[in-house]
Parts: sequence; C-alpha cells; structure tokens
Amino acid sequence: MTEERLRQTFSEGGAQEIYQEVKASGDFLGFAHRYAFNLDYRVARSSLWGLTKASKEELSQLQAIQNEFIDQAMLTENSSVRRLSLNVVERLKMSEDDLRTDFLDFCFEHMMDVEEYPGIQSVCMKLAFRMCSFYPELLDELKRTIEAMEIDYYKPAVKCVRNRILNGKLK
Repeated sequence: MTEERLRQTFSEGGAQEIYQEVKASGDFLGFAHRYAFNLDYRVARSSLWGLTKASKEELSQLQAIQNEFIDQAMLTENSSVRRLSLNVVERLKMSEDDLRTDFLDFCFEHMMDVEEYPGIQSVCMKLAFRMCSFYPELLDELKRTIEAMEIDYYKPAVKCVRNRILNGKLK
C-alpha cells in the first residue's frame, strides 16, 4: 500500500480493496500507524475508510491506540477524518477506565451542534451513551440533554439514535 494510492482512493470499491490488502497482511495496527494518522487528510481518510470495513475482531488489534483515534477525531479539521476516526472508536471496546472527560465533552458538544454532519452527531451520541452508561448520574444527564434537544433541527439519523437511547433500545 502506498500513500499515493491511498491519496487517490475515492470509492467504496477502493475502500474494500484497501481493507482486503490489510486483511491479507494481517497487520491492522501497523497499517493504522503508517497511514491513519497521516497529515494528508486524503491518505488518512482512505486508510480509515478501509479500516471501517474490518470485522470487530480485526479491529481489536487497534485497541492499543484507541486514544490516538480519539485525539485525531477531536483535533482534525477534516469532517471525513473525524467521522471515520469516531466510527473506529465506536467499534472498539470501552471500559470505565477508558473514560476521558475531554472526549465526553467533545461528544456532547458535537452531538448537539446542529451545524455538525449527522453522521458525526449520531456516532457522538452513541459514544456519549456508552461512556455515560458507566455512571448513572452521567446517564441521567445525557438523557436530560437529549430530551431537551429541539429535534426539528436534526436529521433522521440523529433522531433515530436519540429515540433508541430514550427508549432503552441502544445497547
């Protein structure tokens, strides 16, 4: 896999090809280190897109660098890199010991931001729910926050996640 090839990947088929190559090598961690955090957002985006095709078991190799994906999501200016980084984080295990208040604040902020893309809002809401689930008082705060959302301003994907949380159907 070369940076130039990643820079020029713009299709679902291209993302699948990237995934198949990484799967064949079995080195998801090495691939992520080499490309997912690249300063060229096109390289980072394409490598992250390929990683989103991986199974949960394959992605478990990335558990050791979960905080790097979180940092990237919080710091990048590129919405595609943010969304894809968040999608990787969402598929990794999260325990009470993993709770980062800066990331929880980030998720609250971005799930409520009506100017944010719906894909980012939705995954931020899911991640906030997962983090808050470890603490009943935080879970209550999350539910109060999403109940207070002016739902008319949000897209169907966000409304769906919100309703699943409020109805106890998001696990």
